[in-house]
Amino acid sequence: MATAVQAGSVRKKARRLAVLSGFAGVVVALAGCGGDGSSTAESTPSDSPAAQESAGLVIEDPWVKAADEGMTAAFGVLVNDTDADITITAVETEISPIELHEMAMQDGTMVMREKDGGITVPAGGSHTLEPGGDHIMLMDIAEAVQPGDELTFTMTFADGGTYEFSAVAKPFVGAEESYDPGSDSDMDMDMDNG
Repeated sequence: MATAVQAGSVRKKARRLAVLSGFAGVVVALAGCGGDGSSTAESTPSDSPAAQESAGLVIEDPWVKAADEGMTAAFGVLVNDTDADITITAVETEISPIELHEMAMQDGTMVMREKDGGITVPAGGSHTLEPGGDHIMLMDIAEAVQPGDELTFTMTFADGGTYEFSAVAKPFVGAEESYDPGSDSDMDMDMDNG
């Protein structure tokens, strides 16, 4: 019950920030109209309201699966409080190349593969990144990701905007997933629940 109340509180705060972002966006746009035509956009830290506002999207409860080497993944709930769909086309972090992945049936087998076109979060809606579903795949970590470590990610949207967030590493056994190369970007996912 407390978790539902906390999640509701986070969503309310995110919605308030989205409303404020609309106002801030109008002020910034009007201020930019009188210039010499050059752009002086600057990035802002992810924990500042301006960063969240400019994105129009927030990620709730972000986390990364702890791993010693190889691949791992990041998860959370993407929340879009705007009136337009937002498509995430890329994600970056310092310790690994990243792909946006999905789980799908292919030739009677569940496979993990790169998600064509990115991940779209519907206007006024949410999209869950979770084990066994859509996720942010760290393809080859350069160093171990231990429980409690905090990784910083930067999302890039189809419109060129970006959003930075941090995710804490957690131990997660899940369904004992193992990833084996299938083809160029497809990977089979063997599930062992035993």
